[in-house]
Amino acid sequence: MCDRRLGLSLLVLLTGLVSCGGVSRPQDLPLHQIRLPAGFEIGIYASHVPNARSMVLSPNGTLFVGTLTAGNVYALVDRNQDGKADEVITIARGLNMPNGVAFHNGALYVAEVDRILRYDKIETHLKDPPAPVVLSKHFPRDRHHGWKFIRFAPDGWLYIPVGAPCNVCEREDARYASIMRMKADGTRLEIFARGVRNTVGFDWHPKTRELWFTDNGRDWMGDDLPPDELNHAPRPGLHFGFPYCHGRTLPDPEFGKGRKCEEFTPPAVELGPHVAALGARFYTGTMFPDEFRNHLFIAEHGSWNRSVPIGYRVTLVKIENQRALPYEVFAEGWLQGGHAWGRPVDLLVMPDGAILVSDDKADVIYRISYRK
Repeated sequence: MCDRRLGLSLLVLLTGLVSCGGVSRPQDLPLHQIRLPAGFEIGIYASHVPNARSMVLSPNGTLFVGTLTAGNVYALVDRNQDGKADEVITIARGLNMPNGVAFHNGALYVAEVDRILRYDKIETHLKDPPAPVVLSKHFPRDRHHGWKFIRFAPDGWLYIPVGAPCNVCEREDARYASIMRMKADGTRLEIFARGVRNTVGFDWHPKTRELWFTDNGRDWMGDDLPPDELNHAPRPGLHFGFPYCHGRTLPDPEFGKGRKCEEFTPPAVELGPHVAALGARFYTGTMFPDEFRNHLFIAEHGSWNRSVPIGYRVTLVKIENQRALPYEVFAEGWLQGGHAWGRPVDLLVMPDGAILVSDDKADVIYRISYRK
């Protein structure tokens, strides 16, 4: 029965993701419905980016974008630096859920379900990309939570999560429900954190260089349980509770027996239930007012199995003295009358201080800017 339920939940999730390609013309998007704080505005950085998910910017200004269901990786080029991409180039096709992209020393790193690929000197070959180097193939092949967000840390390690291959389960293979890391050359693969159900976004605090990450809570405990999480990992070796404990104090009805939530590292913030908190990015730019500097933006992809949908927005968590304050809404309006026309996925701070937000339903990338 459990396997049947897990299979059904995965089918529903993937069906929802496959159907996310929606509005194809940017002029059809009701951007006027997006509510932002005073002084902020939202526009389209790039349209016609099917299933746009994770993003990374090269030092030369090329924006690379991964996908989930499309199987593509894109390169976006803004040649005249006007805040809008001039061209969307498909540099890879037919990959296995290439959600994660990272950039290091002139090479693009792409995460498939079970492999990490590296495209060397990619910016000189956007129209004729080289065959990728298979840097690592030491990851499980499960597609359930198998897509990966990857990013290089300030210390040069590449961080790679491995989601739980289920809604909730316990596996002997320690790679599942973890955040792993390896050197840029693919060596020294190791587990950094455990008990992480499915993180699809993380960043390091600009001052402390400590890791903060979102995590998606389990399903089928009702509309309001459990919460999604924002977690803080100041050092390796911490366990964040999955599958035994959810949020700060909620034992799992099946796997929590005989365990106490006090055994595990609690979340820094309990986020909304089933909001699908994905991208997380500290604001390091200078365009926004100082009150946003070094605080964390989170993209909420939105619930898929809640009776009343929630999420579908960008929120802000202010962090003071390494303690996270209750989070607040920064941008909302993608959800109208119980129906969503857009789903925020990832966030990226541009050199000019604007923030990009990818949307895998509307197939666009937004640009949020501020005018004094």
